[in-house]
Amino acid sequence: MKHISTRFNLRKHPLIETLFQLEGNPKVLTFIEPLWGIPQSLIAPYITLYMYALGVNDVQIGTLMSISMFVQVFFAFGGGVIADKAGRKATTIFGDLFGWIIPCVIWAVSQNFWFFLVAIILNSFEQVNQTAWNCLLIEDAKPKEVLNLYTWVTISGLLAVFFAPISGLIISKTSLVPVMRVLYSIFAVCMVAKCLITILFATETAQGKRRKRETRHQSIRYMIYEYKYILPKIFKDKPTVKVLAIMVLLHITTQISTNFFSLYATENLLIPKSALAFFPILRAVIMLVFMFAMQEKLQKLPFRYPMAIGFFIYIGAQAVIIFSPTKSFLFIILYTIMEAFAFALVVPRKDSMLALYVDPEERARIVGVLSVAMFVFASPSGYIAGKLSSINRQLPFYLNMILFIIAMFITVKFTDPLPEHMEYDED
Repeated sequence: MKHISTRFNLRKHPLIETLFQLEGNPKVLTFIEPLWGIPQSLIAPYITLYMYALGVNDVQIGTLMSISMFVQVFFAFGGGVIADKAGRKATTIFGDLFGWIIPCVIWAVSQNFWFFLVAIILNSFEQVNQTAWNCLLIEDAKPKEVLNLYTWVTISGLLAVFFAPISGLIISKTSLVPVMRVLYSIFAVCMVAKCLITILFATETAQGKRRKRETRHQSIRYMIYEYKYILPKIFKDKPTVKVLAIMVLLHITTQISTNFFSLYATENLLIPKSALAFFPILRAVIMLVFMFAMQEKLQKLPFRYPMAIGFFIYIGAQAVIIFSPTKSFLFIILYTIMEAFAFALVVPRKDSMLALYVDPEERARIVGVLSVAMFVFASPSGYIAGKLSSINRQLPFYLNMILFIIAMFITVKFTDPLPEHMEYDED
């Protein structure tokens, strides 16, 4: 009886109920997310080491980060226009093709800095489909479902992390470069499958159909010209500015952690390369437990409170990694746990804020403009982080700490609650 009762209670959990109630695009996109998440999880701990093994140094790694963000400015700027003109579904599909499938093939055969440069420029096209993908995911969903929906997208990616030790195990028995070439090839195949499923089972959203009709006879030039009316609307709106500031700071800190953690951990803290794949699993377990045990309890709070706590934990995590002794798995584990808690508190709420604050009538173009602004402000950070890392590999994490302090201050400073009718409307 106890087993039956436990299963019954789990079935009644809001996240589980949301999963069973998913229909249409949210269901399709959530369930195929592992086709991106699994290969990405296999590769992610070793991307920087792969570049390093092929002769790309710290400054070049940082330069690639900055170039990527600079190029993404242009793709993000056009993303909203393309999503309106071509539709959310078509834009998502072509974004996966040019932003992931082709770059993965190039990464699989990379030989030096220039291969990575070409691949990362093409990968920047992913920003076009990111705008469309978000619209495709949430435009036909109810506002009260958005946080749980983004939580499930996060969970879907987290479950993929459990495949990460496979790459670590293989690399420990062979060598890094050939394994990464195979994994990037697998990544390309998975993204082809993802595109085919999207073509067959996803449908254009109601707002996407409306915007296609409205823009049918409008030129791209005219649609871009219309941004002059949208920009003041964005930057005069305090909640939207808050979201933008948090987007910028999180993007910079994420890029720094992604690109320099593995290098610092293996080259300076002398953590074995084969062990890197196990830390994302610990992170995923912590986040999954948190999301099922705590997310519901925090859901009724204004977003700023859990987010401020999350940024405070992020700050502590940077201190842990900075002062970690050599070969100390304990400190790396503590850093991973703290970073997981912080991510679970901050990121789903940031994504939900982006979805809920933005005017649904102009969602695609506003999200595109916000992405452009994010990359414009963030683009110098890659080169700066690379230079700092070339001086001392602890310095990028000091930079992260400063940025998280700023983010926490912004989160506390802005006290705008979510619009009441969007937050927990049961109608």
